[in-house]
Amino acid sequence: MLDLDRIIMHFDQGLRTLFAPARTLRGVPGDELPEHPLSEEERHLAGALMRVNHAGEVCAQALYQGQAMTAREPRIQTALEQAAWEETEHLAWCERRIEALGGRKSALNPLWYGASLAVGAAAGALGDKWNLGFLAETERQVERHLDRHLARLPREDAKSQAVLQQMRLDERGHADTARSLGGADLPLPVKLVMKLTSKVMTKTAFWV
Repeated sequence: MLDLDRIIMHFDQGLRTLFAPARTLRGVPGDELPEHPLSEEERHLAGALMRVNHAGEVCAQALYQGQAMTAREPRIQTALEQAAWEETEHLAWCERRIEALGGRKSALNPLWYGASLAVGAAAGALGDKWNLGFLAETERQVERHLDRHLARLPREDAKSQAVLQQMRLDERGHADTARSLGGADLPLPVKLVMKLTSKVMTKTAFWV
């Protein structure tokens, strides 16, 4: 039976994700580091990469909210909601770097959010072990994506690098939690579809 209060809570969170400044309880990683001068090309690249990462966090927020809505066990709902909260902090960190770099957020964020929410709810409906397996695989792919962005960021942009490094640690923690709670290893075709979908989103968000 659907929990109406929980649905309203997630709807409110969705509106906040898309239209309100994200909040963070933790300090922004790298906040104490100096802002080194960047060339126009470097600033554009860093801004575009952080826009992609912000869009990815919008997707993660929606995925985990959808998964939490359809998860069976309360402890798994709690784990997913905790992951979603940490993704909210990631949103805040990415937003601040985008602003500092003079960039902009993806115009397609509402689309990314709606599609990811539906996928998350579908994953949760398959059962908790597959729900957790989907979470673990998502985080593994995000970790690899962050590694690629860390390699592409301008060397002088230490502040953006610090943000992505902490995000990477958090994502690894989410994957470890999902596995420890009994997440199943997803079939290879599902992993490949997830990878292809992620590639479409990241390449589009780089420009739009």
